[in-house]
Amino acid sequence: GRSKADGKWQKISTIPDRWEINWQDFKFLLKFSDFKNIGIFPEQASNWEWLRSALRNPERSRRTEDYPLRVLNLFAYTGAASVVCAKFGAEVTHVDSVKSINSWAKENAKLNAVSEEQIRFLEDDVLKFVMREAKRGNKYDGIIMDPPRFGHGIKGEIWKLAFDLPKLVFESQKILSLDPVFFLINAYTADLSSIALKNLLENVTKKFGGKIESGELVLKEKSAGRLLPSGIFARWQR
Repeated sequence: GRSKADGKWQKISTIPDRWEINWQDFKFLLKFSDFKNIGIFPEQASNWEWLRSALRNPERSRRTEDYPLRVLNLFAYTGAASVVCAKFGAEVTHVDSVKSINSWAKENAKLNAVSEEQIRFLEDDVLKFVMREAKRGNKYDGIIMDPPRFGHGIKGEIWKLAFDLPKLVFESQKILSLDPVFFLINAYTADLSSIALKNLLENVTKKFGGKIESGELVLKEKSAGRLLPSGIFARWQR
């Protein structure tokens, strides 16, 4: 747990300051952070598995040595999704506004033998970055975003999910390639529903066809077997 009085972790058992966790063929570094998280959100495994499925088919992803799938991961946190995409051959641009988090993500990439050429780590405000990429004419075959309810950019920019997410999704359509493969939005908020996320995706992907699914991410309680709501998502796949 986390003490409300002094903002410090209170360990109830002997736990190292850093440790690793395995998920399928991947390893991720966990540690006690200053912002109450330990480095992964386990309910995200559903999204990681979905990304694996989207990238597993070489014909679907057009994955070749000359043309790797280009993936943009926004609000990329400690990089689990970036690593999953890179291990399946994608060229990933990983964007987060927190320097220490990007350093953590680099450690996860190293743990999984992902080369520096496969993931480009950037410390930036995501909306400004997307708008600059559009002006540069850069395109991506897959986009992932996991925006917070509220946050700050590297220069103090204010992010409010309910107001800024629609604009971010709208601007992101300008950097989708002519033949995109997937678009994933994840959120932790009561301000929007999964249906709202689905509607946002429909607006920018309907011309490509494909399929959209949306719903809640859950964790299953071990003792009683109850499903605990842990987030919402909308996912489009060609």
